Amino acid sequence: MAQLPLSKEEILEKFGPHQKHEPPGGWDFSVQDPDSKVKTHCCFCGQGCGIILKTKDNQVIGFDPWEAFPFNKGKLCPKGVKRYMQGSHPDRLVYPMENRPGIGYERISWEEAYTKIIEAINRIQGQHGKDAFALLSGVSLTNEKSYLIGKFARVALQTANLDYNGRLCMVSAGAGNKKAFGIDRAANSWADILETDLILCTGTNVSECAPITTDYIWKARDRGAKLIVVDPRMTPIARTADLYLPVRPGTDVYLFNTILNLMIEAGDIDFDFVNNHTVGFEDIKKTVAKYSPQDCEKVTGVPAANIIKAAEWWGRARRSFLLHARGIEHHTKGVDNVLSCINIVLASGRIGRTGCGYGTITGQGNGQGGREQGHKCDQLPGNRDITNPEHRKYVAGVWGIDEKELPGKGLSAQEIVNDIHAGKIKGLLSICFNPLVSLPDTQFTEEALKKLDFYVAIDFFLNETARYANIILPGSLHEEDEGTATTAEGRVVRIQSAVTPPGEAKIDWHIFQDLAKRLGREKYFSFQKSEDIFNEMRVASHGGTADYYGITYGMIEKKMGVFWPCPEVGHPGTPRLFEDKKFYFPDGKARFNTVEYRPSADVINEEYPVYLTTGRVIFHYLSGAQTRRIGFLTDQCPDPYVEIHPRLADDHDIKDGDIVRITSRRGSIDLKAKVVKTIRPDTVFVPYHWPDEKSINRLTQRALDPVSKIPEFKMSAVRIEKIS
Repeated sequence: MAQLPLSKEEILEKFGPHQKHEPPGGWDFSVQDPDSKVKTHCCFCGQGCGIILKTKDNQVIGFDPWEAFPFNKGKLCPKGVKRYMQGSHPDRLVYPMENRPGIGYERISWEEAYTKIIEAINRIQGQHGKDAFALLSGVSLTNEKSYLIGKFARVALQTANLDYNGRLCMVSAGAGNKKAFGIDRAANSWADILETDLILCTGTNVSECAPITTDYIWKARDRGAKLIVVDPRMTPIARTADLYLPVRPGTDVYLFNTILNLMIEAGDIDFDFVNNHTVGFEDIKKTVAKYSPQDCEKVTGVPAANIIKAAEWWGRARRSFLLHARGIEHHTKGVDNVLSCINIVLASGRIGRTGCGYGTITGQGNGQGGREQGHKCDQLPGNRDITNPEHRKYVAGVWGIDEKELPGKGLSAQEIVNDIHAGKIKGLLSICFNPLVSLPDTQFTEEALKKLDFYVAIDFFLNETARYANIILPGSLHEEDEGTATTAEGRVVRIQSAVTPPGEAKIDWHIFQDLAKRLGREKYFSFQKSEDIFNEMRVASHGGTADYYGITYGMIEKKMGVFWPCPEVGHPGTPRLFEDKKFYFPDGKARFNTVEYRPSADVINEEYPVYLTTGRVIFHYLSGAQTRRIGFLTDQCPDPYVEIHPRLADDHDIKDGDIVRITSRRGSIDLKAKVVKTIRPDTVFVPYHWPDEKSINRLTQRALDPVSKIPEFKMSAVRIEKIS
């Protein structure tokens, strides 16, 4: 795609109102050739698509396709195509600021900012204890930053209360994977999708949320593979499915238990695999025996005949691949939903071989790698358990501290906000996390932020949450630092620096090292470059299930990515797990997990008779802090809307374009109606990328999955009415 030459007027017309600004140095098209071309990866979703960024005068001015990178082979979605445009946006934070009462934001020096932050940390922790100061981070950060933040929280800040926005992403998938397989990673590279005969996608709108994955599915279908899609909405991928199951939100366990029961009744079980490589089948067999397709139809809304067909197709396939994402994970029974999917994979025995597998689609840029490196409240590097004495001792040894100094398990992200609201947590540091938009029950989150004694936010834009910060520190963009990220497949890739941060903005990990020094913990944070952090991280991960020890920067660059586990230098990496039928338990066997259907936390009744579910659109990412600043993307989808089926619309005299008020037990929102036939008649859908009065999370609930602690974003009980 040509980026230059274009006139200034053409640029402004093409890229919309959010790009109508002069970049530093003004517009200069007299020289068309870039200073450099840098091979790196997209900063958005967890597919980790390769891209070549073009730079000129320390700005990213465009991109070239990286056709040699094996995952996307040059293909990009709209967000990837436009990702480079945020760097010179006028909203970019370029110096520290203090929010002064009655005055507003005023520029301050770095030294003044650091002094005020350290004084606040010492005061709060001195009065209320170490855990009264919490840290929330994001998994758009590199592995190196994630590792350093986990170490900073435990060694420098010495708090247990560290968590991350991956808590709102795929923690249910991770918990389910560990319960069933003993390891938290997609079992295959996406290359196995190309070789399969049947693909089952459940709770994943891949065409909009992971578009390059759609290409893999289409290529499999070109060679004859069938596709089953389970979703309350007929998403773009569902419109092409051979079999579409429009499940009622929150009823996934009932559906998959019924499918497993039908497989057992038909004898479509790989008993050799089950008997030799799994534990718990007899228990699950007894549990699912009562799940009939007729009862399943009543609960899920899916016709019994199609449930039977899905069971036959899955049970009798020669090779199969199951993919799922947030649609089944954002529930108070998200872990159960995941386990019910894994149960049918294990029962079929189709895992650990060509064309057979199971994948959890990572939502964020480093959603897979971030949690493996220890900035999750219950994990240490290598995906170790912070409550396990042996794990604690090993990591403490790597860090050079006494194991007794290492804090224990802390609170999850929503629980941290709950404790802020309750007055138990007094101080907060956040980086690349926008909880005022991302967390459920927005009013509650806002009330909590107002109660903080002190809050410091590190980011490259002033996101909505940072409005409540006492100190704002300008951090770095993806392309302004070196590092690594881990894709949805488990492929570790290199993030290359293309430009340096503008103005006084700093590379994120430099900020944490500066703070650690001022907290008197400099000797633990003396890294000179990102590779130094990576090399310590390799050692800290060694022997854990997420073992990066054998991976080096040079190896990643040479092979264009290395799949973990890679336990020794010279090891080739592991694109496909379980080829030896060995699972990550002492006996080497996978676990069936008995799960029963239970209702969602929000109850449908006469007052709130409609199901609300939420999700993404292709043009935006997470809370929208980045994509809402790129004019082209904003022009394509400037505002949220409510999808509503014609039958439900007729019941309320709603026409396409009318304003509809949606009300839950927590609040109301007014949105324009989009009347479509591609959604269940008892369900409405709203995308979640907008703040303030446009935020659908004003309506969602804080109820959590008891294992993963993920909020139930995908199911809220609401009523709707037309607004004249």
